[in-house]
Amino acid sequence: MTTKNKRLVIGIVGPCGSGKSTLIESLRMEQTPYQLHHIAQEHSYVPTMWKRMVNPDILIFLDASYEVTLQRRNLNWTLADYQEQHRRLANARQYADLYIFTDPLNPLEVLEIVIQYLNSYKT
Repeated sequence: MTTKNKRLVIGIVGPCGSGKSTLIESLRMEQTPYQLHHIAQEHSYVPTMWKRMVNPDILIFLDASYEVTLQRRNLNWTLADYQEQHRRLANARQYADLYIFTDPLNPLEVLEIVIQYLNSYKT
């Protein structure tokens, strides 16, 4: 397979409740030509798990405030748990190609930002 025909591998990371699953579902519904991977980095003690498991061509980091994660999902966690997830995600955030703070955005707006970025990405 040539580079031109290669499907880009997209890794999506972020804390619980940031919108990862929703974004992946939306991208699949749009039938985008990418290999999509939800990387559960927030649950790992291995800082580079995102790279070891998937080694994506593009790493997308979705973020949300603690308060918004509680509104979006019925999470039984504390602020300390949220902060620990951010600590575990620090390496992924540092190396992310695209960072989106999703608090003020609805799922369609997040999708539009991602598609715009992916359309401008040059292999």
